Amino acid sequence: MTVQTAVIDGHDIKKMLLGAYAAFAAGYKQIDDLNVFPVPDGDTGTNMMRTMEAVHRALTPLDTASAAEVGAAAAKSAIMGARGNSGVILSQLLRGIGRGLAGKERITGNELGKAFQFGILYAYRSVAKPVEGTILTVARGIAKAAYHAVRRGEDFAEILTEAIAGGKAELARTPELLPALKAAGVVDAGGQGLIVFLQGCLNGLAGTAEEVSVPSGAISAQAELPAEEVDLTNPYCTEFIIKNAAVDEKTVRAALLPLGNSLIVAAMDDIVKVHIHTANPGTVLQQGLSWGTLHDIKIDNMAEQHEHRVFSAAPDEQPKKDGVGLVSVAAGSGIAKIMLAQGVTDIISGGQSMNPPVEEFVHAIENGAYSKYIILPNNKNIVLAAQQAQKLLGADRVSYVPTVNLAQGIAAILAFDAEADIQTNTDEMTLAAQTAHCAAVSTAVRDSVVNGMEIKKGSYIGLLENKIVCTGSSLNEAAAKAVGQAAGEWELLTLYYGSDITESEAQLAAAELEKICPGAEVQVLNGAQPLYPLIITLE
Repeated sequence: MTVQTAVIDGHDIKKMLLGAYAAFAAGYKQIDDLNVFPVPDGDTGTNMMRTMEAVHRALTPLDTASAAEVGAAAAKSAIMGARGNSGVILSQLLRGIGRGLAGKERITGNELGKAFQFGILYAYRSVAKPVEGTILTVARGIAKAAYHAVRRGEDFAEILTEAIAGGKAELARTPELLPALKAAGVVDAGGQGLIVFLQGCLNGLAGTAEEVSVPSGAISAQAELPAEEVDLTNPYCTEFIIKNAAVDEKTVRAALLPLGNSLIVAAMDDIVKVHIHTANPGTVLQQGLSWGTLHDIKIDNMAEQHEHRVFSAAPDEQPKKDGVGLVSVAAGSGIAKIMLAQGVTDIISGGQSMNPPVEEFVHAIENGAYSKYIILPNNKNIVLAAQQAQKLLGADRVSYVPTVNLAQGIAAILAFDAEADIQTNTDEMTLAAQTAHCAAVSTAVRDSVVNGMEIKKGSYIGLLENKIVCTGSSLNEAAAKAVGQAAGEWELLTLYYGSDITESEAQLAAAELEKICPGAEVQVLNGAQPLYPLIITLE
């Protein structure tokens, strides 16, 4: 299907989102049939449809709204109307899209593709502990396919088409990643819901009513499901909204994470939506009260529903899967989440001043799901550890790409092909890494002289390809000087801001870089890395 749409306005975006609601309204029961576990938030199709129903109610009265107004209305109504685990994740997808549309009256298809990429990133970030084989695996496939289509400058309809294809490929893999799905003969319901959402958006944009195919469920009464998949030590599925919330998303997540599992937090303005499975819903609600007023409280006992489903609990140690996995070193939680969203299977925390030992790589690979792995050290001081892990485990089983910074690591990840063998991937990823460029800003820990530059302790220093190239009296000055010394005409600058600065400070640095690179797009992501307030990849 091809739809040539040069510029997209609020009316077009409204049509897309209403098309998504129509697709859920037609197919939600079939998505429900894919559910494996008898939990109250397990009616995935119903929950996603009800979430989109809230969006439908909010958008229907809008006639002359801008792209930004439609995006904001969709995001807020989705958070307020989100149902269940899948609904909250979907609401975060819409929140990210809304952010990508902010301030825009109309938008090009390419810009809208980037807004959808924001949405996938927000959806991934909303889950405290991502699990492979779920909606997030499909989201990652969608994000990767959309990224490449956006980079090629495709029309938005083609971006959606390729995103759907990428998502379907990952959806087909979900039974191999979760034994419960394979035993039941189904794909992940939430992942299927994401495909329905995108196909509905494409239908709405094209003005068609093309049927969205949803595979029928085939749950067997004899299916053996691992006991840990139905964790009834936290039997109460608890949901609520906090209004007038005097708290940020990060604080909510940190406070609630010890109180249960399956935690998802969605926030917009002064509204926070919480979904959690817990043994003590009263404690959770009491914590919520300390942040604002509670609304739409819903508590269900999953243990009661579990008794009515015939599945045995006999966990089996699963054999290693054929194929190649990626082990990547990440210096911050934000960078780790971004890498996971781009296809990394295992993360090892590390970086400057916190180099992981060889045994961490060995442990990750020995306990990983794949038979073969490629290691991305992403720091020059960790390359030897990766090399040693290869020697210990064998070059036929483990390879590594000698990435020495974040830009090289991201470039290598994007070059990874899950269908290719380990040697082909290593060669292609190494070539991609060699073309990547990276700048960074840190602060000097001592007085010194480097390349004739006198550096004072506490001053800002700018680095280019891991070498100190300048100093600056401010964060922004050091960033601008470092990027200014990078030879090349850049199309995209990505700023990963660290744990010691705020997003607002990072946005100010981004504004300075836009001045010296007027033809480049500058995006800001939360890397949460220590020691380096800014890491900047240059493409």
